[in-house]
Formats: sequence, C-alpha cells, structure tokens
Amino acid sequence: MYPSTRPSALFVGLLVMLCAAPVGARASVHLQDALAHARDGGALLYRESHWQYRQGDMVRRLVLYRCPDGRAFARKTVVERGAPHAPDFDFEDARDGYREGVRSTPAGRWVYVRPRAGAPMRERRVDVPPNGVIDAGFDASVRQHWGRLRAGRELAQPFLVPSRMDFIPVRVRPGAAVDWRGMPAQRMTMRLDRWYGFAAPAMELTYALADRRLLEFAGIASIRDAKGDHQDVRITFPQAPVLADAGKLQQALAAPLVRDCGA
Repeated sequence: MYPSTRPSALFVGLLVMLCAAPVGARASVHLQDALAHARDGGALLYRESHWQYRQGDMVRRLVLYRCPDGRAFARKTVVERGAPHAPDFDFEDARDGYREGVRSTPAGRWVYVRPRAGAPMRERRVDVPPNGVIDAGFDASVRQHWGRLRAGRELAQPFLVPSRMDFIPVRVRPGAAVDWRGMPAQRMTMRLDRWYGFAAPAMELTYALADRRLLEFAGIASIRDAKGDHQDVRITFPQAPVLADAGKLQQALAAPLVRDCGA
C-alpha cells in the first residue's frame, strides 16, 4: 500500500533511531498529549503523546501515535542537530510498515522512504535550502518568524515532502485573532505556493499568543486510516507541556507498536 501523493497530503508528513544511551534521571523531560478527531463527525481517531528532552547537547523529541484505547501503533523521533527548522527525523507506522525520515551523515543529508513492510528502502541525498523546513521544524519556523506573521506578513518557505524526496514551496498566511477555549490566539493557514495551490485544501493552525505554542491543527494529517488514505483531522493540544519522569520516557521509547488498533 503506497501513501497518497496528492497535494493536500503533502504538507504534513512532523534520521537514525535514538542512540542507546539512557536519558539521565535529572534530564528535563516534558510531555504533552494531543487528541486527533475527525473534522466531519468529531469521532476520536487516535491520540498523540509528545515528549521533549535533551540528550547530550541535542534537543530530541519523541511522538507516540496511539489507538483510541491508548496502545501505540506508530513512533516518530526528532533530533535537532543544527537549525531547529530542519531536524533529522524517523517515522514508522507498524500497521503497514511505512517508514520515512531524514538523517545526517558526513556526506550530507539523506531522505528515505519505505512504502510498506518488506519493500525496499528508497533514499536520496538532498540539499537543504537555508530556509528549508523539515517535518516538526515547521513549528520552530513559525516561532522564529512570529513577529513577521503577527504583523500580518506572509511567509514563504520550501517544505520537504519525503514521499517526493524533494522540497515544495508552501506559504503561511496569518489570519484573525481568535479566542481558543478562553485563550487569546492567532490563527494561520498554510497552502501550496504554486499556481494549482488553490485546489489543495489549506491547513489551519492556531497558536497561543501568550507562549506561541500550537493549540490546534486542522487539515489532512500524515497518519492514514485502515485503507491507506490520509485523514482529515482536527488535532488539539488541550494542555501545555508538563514535566515528566525520565523513566516514563524510557518506557515510551521502548514501547511495542501494535499492527492493528482493532485487534
């Protein structure tokens, strides 16, 4: 089963796996949970657990994608080796074996994709533009250009689409100030910056004004359904990140992934 490459599914996609060195007991570990609901009916589709911590001199992130009952079915690791907007990452979905990511080597940056379990891994060396955005680096880019966006000025950047093994231009447009569950927030839209971009559904993002954290994402997600189709979701982050136990992080890093949320 190959993932869709239609424009509406190309935005989201957010490396080698984390090294075996354990996270120190005194490491600063933060955890934030998110809920992904269907935009049309509101049914809970899956959960996300986002961990952030430091290992050595690098910021690392772990995202576990969970079935509605809490079992993990996919995992993503993110490592900031240089610019926060262009990290290395590795994503794997155990349900069909799809895997994608970017890794750094002495020979440069490499993007890789495996469409399904048992299929060969495709990889290609890529030149990352100075303002190129990779996966979860989009959030760092919004924070970096916060003043520009708050002033009402659009932001155009190349965004890496692993399935195409290339960067595509996207444009972020600031929207209206809104009240999100009692919090002052800024709404933004992201769309393909090409002549046919009008045909691709825009992604909608909502950020808190107080701390610039992402509160909600609405659009086509990288997580697919049982048929292999990318889902139209509304992902919410109800609570700010909280301090978490390093032991719980180690458990999350080693958590087995299920192949079927219905099993």
